[in-house]
Amino acid sequence: MSEKLKKSCAVLAAALMAASMWFWVQHIAIPHQVSESEAKGIPRGNLSDLYPRWLGTRELLSHGRDPYGSDVTREIQAGYYGRAIDAARPNDPKDQQAFAYPLYIVFVLAPTIGLPFPVVQKIFLVLLVLLTAASVPLWLRALGWRITAAWQLVWILLITGCFPAIQGFKLQQLTLLVAALVAASLYCIVRRRLALAGALLALSGIKPQLVVLIIAALCIWVVGNWKERQRLLWSFAGVMTILVLGAEFLLPGWIGEFRLAVAAYYQYTGGGQSVMNLSLTPLWGKVASVVLVSALFVSLWKVRRAAADTAAFRWAFSLVLATTLLVVPMYAPYNQLLLVPGLLWIAQGIQPLWNRNFLSRFLITLTALVVLWPWLAAGALAVALVFLPSHVVEKAWPMPLYTSLAIPVMTVATLAAGRSLVSKESPFPPR
Repeated sequence: MSEKLKKSCAVLAAALMAASMWFWVQHIAIPHQVSESEAKGIPRGNLSDLYPRWLGTRELLSHGRDPYGSDVTREIQAGYYGRAIDAARPNDPKDQQAFAYPLYIVFVLAPTIGLPFPVVQKIFLVLLVLLTAASVPLWLRALGWRITAAWQLVWILLITGCFPAIQGFKLQQLTLLVAALVAASLYCIVRRRLALAGALLALSGIKPQLVVLIIAALCIWVVGNWKERQRLLWSFAGVMTILVLGAEFLLPGWIGEFRLAVAAYYQYTGGGQSVMNLSLTPLWGKVASVVLVSALFVSLWKVRRAAADTAAFRWAFSLVLATTLLVVPMYAPYNQLLLVPGLLWIAQGIQPLWNRNFLSRFLITLTALVVLWPWLAAGALAVALVFLPSHVVEKAWPMPLYTSLAIPVMTVATLAAGRSLVSKESPFPPR
């Protein structure tokens, strides 16, 4: 098979996989949710994760109201769910959709408050799709993986057509913005634009739980060569200080309110279960998380002197982001966009990793299976819908989600198995 034909087949296969996932979401998963909501009286409004942040921003900047206040929370529920939720109704959602974000998110959303929310939704959807697609070449360049435009298109189709991305698009989830900012930041680090990298990293702090580990890891990396890398830390600290103090000027004491909002969020959503907690038990999940993070930082300390263009650095930030998905106290598929660099790293070094030993081959095989399963299941359900009644197919609607918990676990395991293949002196050769 010629290289041109191989590329064409790969693009076609990626497009079909993406199309099958979009079809499953639009014609199987969403109709099931709608019918279930109608049967149980579960309210459905705009269901946009952007809406609570947007309304809170509008109320603060336009009317001087506290976005963390209970009155604003009730207004948020009226838009998000279609009405305020009622604890007396057993089928009503438990998530109050309160403004549980750092207040400085208002600086990101401020330009949108003069527009009707349906318009903001459409603009933000287009923005998220473009940012997610643009993050792919940024990740590739950060990893030093030079591939042709056709193969880049394959990865763009797969990533914008995976369930985590589609869920993020449907919900207008800010995780996708955070993932794009982190990708841009790490690309700037590799390009030695450390001041810009620090500023982008600070902006990604709108979801601090997703970036706390990568920030800590980069602080260790800065210490490894303070003289040349300190600009990253000063830039990050400067921009973050401006954001925090600017928010304090708008709403004095917001940090205390934010902490209370986060504590309440974890309470009404079931304690903030991480992947480790769900995979094991709450107790053993916490123990495993502590062990995992401790081992991670030992590894980070060992590679702290590695230059940004080495395999050791690329492996380290891929592992940090993947580990974040295991220990962050909230499980949501859209967060899996942070697994993209780890999966790209595995794909880039698959040949030496495959040749290493039986364990590596076993882990690669399992990782490939759990990652590919959602597309295969979505495609099978899409075909089944042609031959079977929709109500029969809808009974099997969760099939593509069966491996959701396994994907971050296997990604971390395979990355850990690849540790011996990297050193600060020998990056993977570009391919």
